[in-house]
Amino acid sequence: MARRAVDQELSRERIMDAARHLFITKGYRAISMRSIGQHLGYSHGSLYYHFKEKAELFYAIVVQDFEHVYVLFDQVISRPPIAGFSTIEQLMLEFIKFGLEHPFQYEIMFMLRDDEILAYCRSEQNKCFDKFSCIVRSYMKEGQIDPEHSSALAQSMFLGIHGFISYHIQGRTAFEDVQSSAVQHVKNLCRCL
Repeated sequence: MARRAVDQELSRERIMDAARHLFITKGYRAISMRSIGQHLGYSHGSLYYHFKEKAELFYAIVVQDFEHVYVLFDQVISRPPIAGFSTIEQLMLEFIKFGLEHPFQYEIMFMLRDDEILAYCRSEQNKCFDKFSCIVRSYMKEGQIDPEHSSALAQSMFLGIHGFISYHIQGRTAFEDVQSSAVQHVKNLCRCL
């Protein structure tokens, strides 16, 4: 009976949202399951119904955030191109928009510097880059870039948009405030395609 009440009141999503915020604002090591429970107004024991440990909770957050990005990628490649923008340019702009509109998620995905949790992020980061790289290479004009350099080019493009996000995320800049410079940045990165 107690488990059912906890399940109805305290969802995985609610726990993950609170933990995401706490991990970013206080750091992974400073947060415990107890402090997450206190933040939510529940005992830490109620969190264990959903997650066995803090590391499992953190990994669930990371996976959820990367899944959101993959959905964005799929939406971009499945919709008709917007006039004046290539599919790759649209893909890069959506990624920048995601980073600036979801700064806590982006920071957990790409910017936390804690050796204990880096392993959780690194595998997901690599999957994200591989998906991005695969999409970029599929839209490259045949014969324009040799296969050896296409992966390096995709990596440079990815790092270019990551740098843009990292720079603007520090000031919590809204995408709308830098949209024109984001467009120019993406156009510059895509000139060789």
